[in-house]
Order: sequence, then structure tokens, then C-alpha cells
Amino acid sequence: MYLLTNYVPRLREEFPLLPLDAAPWNIVAKLPLALPQFLQQLDLKDYEDRAGVYIHRSARVEDGAILKGPALIREGCFIAAHAYLRGGVILGPQVTVGPGCELKTSIISSKSVLAHFNFVGDSIIGRGVNLEAGAVVANHWNERTDKTIRVHINGQKISTGCTKFGALLGDGARIGANAVLSPGTLLPPGAVVRRLQLVEQDGAEPE
Repeated sequence: MYLLTNYVPRLREEFPLLPLDAAPWNIVAKLPLALPQFLQQLDLKDYEDRAGVYIHRSARVEDGAILKGPALIREGCFIAAHAYLRGGVILGPQVTVGPGCELKTSIISSKSVLAHFNFVGDSIIGRGVNLEAGAVVANHWNERTDKTIRVHINGQKISTGCTKFGALLGDGARIGANAVLSPGTLLPPGAVVRRLQLVEQDGAEPE
């Protein structure tokens, strides 16, 4: 799908056996079911299996982190104390998940950093992305009656048909401290979001 090619061009290279032909929101929606099948195709001899959470032996997980399967944590990753991976999570090589971060149903590409106290739900994060402390990638319209998430692509507003989708963040994006990305955010490679900024691309009027 061209969105992945333009935003995270090396995603297939990093995860060659992962089904990546669908739209980003459909990929993450299917991730909890697709991930166990994906894991069966991998050579996991260098991984430790902790109840469906596969952790590369070079990765470091501090005491107090909570990891729920299915999940894949690749080489060189660091997961700090009190991080919470809720399942359906894939971390590429050398990803950092800081203290107090929560991840759900997301793909995080290599060398990306979630500093601390971040929430990322139902998202695809490119390579070398940095989220400063407290930045949130929201994945659900709590305040709306119509919770269907829409995205803006080439000037058009497109319905995803999903009620859970966070963001697609291109390689090298920078998200400032305490910024909030509303559901359906698409940020191109190298995008910068200021501290405390709200990114809301849906365009629907508040109800």
C-alpha cells in the first residue's frame, strides 16, 4: 500500500514475512490474530519465549515491565521498568520503550524511542521516530457519537471503517512532550509536532 511505501519505506525490509498489503488501519486491526502466524514463520532460536512474548536475547527488559502476548521484541531493544505492552505489539531492532509507556496493537520500527509516559495505540511507527515525555497517540473517539475514524489523504477525507486506529508516523518524525495525536493522524517522514500541540486531522465538527 502506497501509504506504507511513502511513510515507512523500509517496513517490508524490517518485517519481510508480515502481511503488509492492506491499509495501515486494517493491518493493525488484524495484528493480534496475524502476529501468532507471523511468529510461526520466524527462526526464533535467539529468542526467549515468555508466554507468547518472544524476546531477543540481546534485548533488555527491566524488572517491573508488564508484557502480554502475542508480542515480538527484536534485537537490541530496551524496555524500562513499568512499561506495559498489552499484546499485538512488534518492536523492531533497537527500539526503546521508556518507563511508564503503554503500547497496544502497534508496530514500532527500528531505533524509535518512546521516552516515558507515552501511550501508543493501534499504530504504525516508522524508523527513528522520537516521542518525548507524555506524548499520546490516541486511538479512539471517546467524545463522539460516530466513532468511525477518518483520515486525510491527498486532500480527501477517507473513512477507515474502524473505530480503533491511532496514527501512521513516517520515518524520523518528532513528537514533542505532552503533544496529542488524535485518531487517524498521518504524519510524513521528518514531521515535527511541537510540545503541547494537538494534531487533529479528522475535520469532523465536535458533537
